[in-house]
This record gives sequence, C-alpha cells and structure tokens, in this order.
Amino acid sequence: MKRILMIVGILTLAACTTDPGSEKWCVAQGEMPKSDWTGSDAATYAKNCLIDGMAVGSEDWCEDLNDKPKGEWTGDEAKAYAKNCVM
Repeated sequence: MKRILMIVGILTLAACTTDPGSEKWCVAQGEMPKSDWTGSDAATYAKNCLIDGMAVGSEDWCEDLNDKPKGEWTGDEAKAYAKNCVM
C-alpha cells in the first residue's frame, strides 16, 4: 500500500512541474539569480522568454507550431502542443 501511495505522489508531483520554456517557467527563471542557471536554462530562456508570445504554450507559440508541418515537429513540440494547445 505504501508503494502505491508513493508512486501516486511522485506521479502527481511530476505532473505539476512546469515545462522548460513555458510561461510559468519563464517567470520562475526570471526570479531566479542568473548565477544559478545552467547553460541549457540560459539557452531555453533566450529562445522562449525574451520575445513576447514565444513561451511554450502561449497563444502565439501554438499558432506558429500549428502552421509548421507536423512532420517537422520534434517529440517535445508535439508533447507541449498536446498539453498546452489542444485542451
């Protein structure tokens, strides 16, 4: 029984994490000292957070990805689109 509760708890916490590049992630990164960022964080922030509307899951991001041929989508883009743009 304890194992089941632990697994459910871990899955619940994993579902609540923010995707890198999402609007919530951008806000959290903006509040974090830049000395704590990794190189990957800095690149993701520059790509998704500096230009308004380009954060993963934003309305503009969903529209831009919708215009891109689905055969050119990455796995991460397809996952983020399903999570943020379909529902």
